[in-house]
Amino acid sequence: MDSAAPIQLWLNRAMLIRDAHPDELPEVGELRLAAYRADGYLSPDSGYAPRLRDLGADGVGQVLVAVASEAGPILGTVMLQPWRPEAGHVVHGPSEAEIRALAVRPAAQRAGVGRALLAAVVDLAVLEGVRHLVLLTQPEMKAAHRLYEQAGFSRLPDRDWSPEPGTTLLAYGKQLRDEAA
Repeated sequence: MDSAAPIQLWLNRAMLIRDAHPDELPEVGELRLAAYRADGYLSPDSGYAPRLRDLGADGVGQVLVAVASEAGPILGTVMLQPWRPEAGHVVHGPSEAEIRALAVRPAAQRAGVGRALLAAVVDLAVLEGVRHLVLLTQPEMKAAHRLYEQAGFSRLPDRDWSPEPGTTLLAYGKQLRDEAA
């Protein structure tokens, strides 16, 4: 993915969605942890916490943030991760990409931030030439499931993934362009 071309979208003149600046990535990581923990989706002793915190810090993928103004605090974040042969549990080839770590600051939840971030990451995927978007979500994340379904994502049960015994993540996908296009 070409991260040289920043994406900036105004939403209702109330929110800017843009590429995260490299110096913001630690704050983005902490926001993810806070959001997942506040909603009960990440235990304090979770082994996934370091990975969730560091997503995007390796330069793979594009991290977007939502802010009320360019100088304002980060309200939420999402990541678009391209297919990589060595990292595929859900993404099956170079025409696909994965949405990762959609998270909204607890104080900003239920204000449309998640919906705006999801729309922006879908638009970014289209600009990047992605044909099919996929994502994984926890079964308990019912509000997220509704959000994904309202945005045109469908369940992909054949791509559900179990990262460890007793944990199954649900896969969703959205076709952006036909394979023949």
